Amino acid sequence: MTKITLQRSAELPDDLRVARSLSAPHLGPRLLFFSGGSALNKISRALKRYTYNSAHLITPFDSGGSSQVLREAFDMPAVGDLRSRLMALADESELGQPDIYALFSHRMPKAVPNAPLRAEVEAMVAGSHPLVKAVSSPIGLLIRDFLRAFLVAAPMDFDFRNASIGNLILAGGYLAHGRLLEPVLFLMSKMVDVRGTVRGVVDCNLQLGVELADGRQIHGQRQISGKEAPPIDSPIVRLFLSAHGKEVLSGSVPLPKRNRKLIRQADLICYPPGSLFSSVIANLLPAGVGRTIARCEVPKVYVPSLGTDPEALRLGLAERVAAILAPLRADAGMDVPSTRLMTHVLCDASEDPAACAEVTARHGIPCHRLPLVTDEPERYDRELMCAALVSMV
Repeated sequence: MTKITLQRSAELPDDLRVARSLSAPHLGPRLLFFSGGSALNKISRALKRYTYNSAHLITPFDSGGSSQVLREAFDMPAVGDLRSRLMALADESELGQPDIYALFSHRMPKAVPNAPLRAEVEAMVAGSHPLVKAVSSPIGLLIRDFLRAFLVAAPMDFDFRNASIGNLILAGGYLAHGRLLEPVLFLMSKMVDVRGTVRGVVDCNLQLGVELADGRQIHGQRQISGKEAPPIDSPIVRLFLSAHGKEVLSGSVPLPKRNRKLIRQADLICYPPGSLFSSVIANLLPAGVGRTIARCEVPKVYVPSLGTDPEALRLGLAERVAAILAPLRADAGMDVPSTRLMTHVLCDASEDPAACAEVTARHGIPCHRLPLVTDEPERYDRELMCAALVSMV
């Protein structure tokens, strides 16, 4: 076998490539996303019409919402973003597993006392709850085993309010499989016929920390995202991993071999919309990410978030590109050209032309302004975004 490198010009959108993907999604391109949070979920739901072969490396460092309750109870990685992406890529048709999908998507109410909520989970373990009764064996038995493992390990004061049942099942599977995420993610993917691959970028229990321009350090994703705590008031200059309030060197957190292979197999690599540091750059911190990306001869595309991102305080487009390149260069080598790590920036047509020009002037990366927004000014049109990405392969 001989390997050669090809270059081609592309039209965005390329009607032929789009039609080919829509007609045969099982043969669709292998698009890889470094992602987290919910920003990409709607695009992912549309993407499964174009390809069943997308791959999503998700940050397990979230510390907000119901994931934080599980993290505090079991000293485990965050699973909420992983579950939500699995659900976004699941087969939601009648040919899929709608009963399992309904169970995994069920969320407990917020304003109900804890005791009846725990009783509801106990009913699921016993097999008497309607959502569990609707799931046929042997999958139903496996799900009940995972919930049982969770319930046995859960402290009596565990807060079930607003808990996602899918998260509880993932937590139980994690505990039942030697505190490993990969086996239970694989099983859940098969249960709901996920149209793609969803993995944690690493399988370890760490937090995020940031260093601000004013010299302060903040630990914990929910303290920096501006969603559950006041927005930061000084720009982020550096993101790092931490454990027990102390910085962990990225070199000691290696990218797993299976994920290196996933990146190498990609037809396109995307740094997608989402919170700049906690959803996107967090996935680029493990050792080996930058080196693996630099060796890939494929398009590497940054799609910046629309609207206001509290984490990108006072960062223009060129500064956001620099923030993504920084951890990649720290791993791949400071002399690696920018275009080995990012080949294109795709913006909506509303982006300031001067901002695009600055990206190219500072980093040598082409920046393209395309009509990618229709009805919602702060959200990319799902179909237009999917068409643009598959056209680049």
